[in-house]
Amino acid sequence: MTVITDMDKRVAQEIQGDIPLDKRPFDAIGKRIGIKGSDVIDILKKLQKEGIMRRFGAVLRHREAGFPENAMVVWAVPEERCEEVGSLLASYKAITHCYERTPSLEGIYNLFTMVHLAAGEDEEKTVGKDRMEELIGRVSSAIGVGDYKIFRSLEEFKKNSMEYF
Repeated sequence: MTVITDMDKRVAQEIQGDIPLDKRPFDAIGKRIGIKGSDVIDILKKLQKEGIMRRFGAVLRHREAGFPENAMVVWAVPEERCEEVGSLLASYKAITHCYERTPSLEGIYNLFTMVHLAAGEDEEKTVGKDRMEELIGRVSSAIGVGDYKIFRSLEEFKKNSMEYF
């Protein structure tokens, strides 16, 4: 059984919210709590290795980052093409997530993607047509999958990290 030290808890507290917008954020965290940045990283690695911390990742606020158009697109892909189509979908700059879901949505939509369009991206600009629909239509043609549904992000909800200590 792993013993969690007071310093482990302190480091965990520091990363549960926003980390510093700094070139060396772990040094800034370490400075706040009186240890070196490398020690912060070592503690995080230990917590992850021991299974105490499952993952460490960023939460992006899409609209604040300049991506005002976002949608989840679900695709009905034949089982034998999932790997191939998933790789093709993941190769698009505007697609940030691509994963297979089982069980599938409505029994047929088994590949899920998140599409994010930046404001004013020239390559995705269209005249007189919806940019998102235009891009997804082109992707659909390129991958040879015509059965899909678009679920637009109409509102961005507040994203919070869990707080344990």
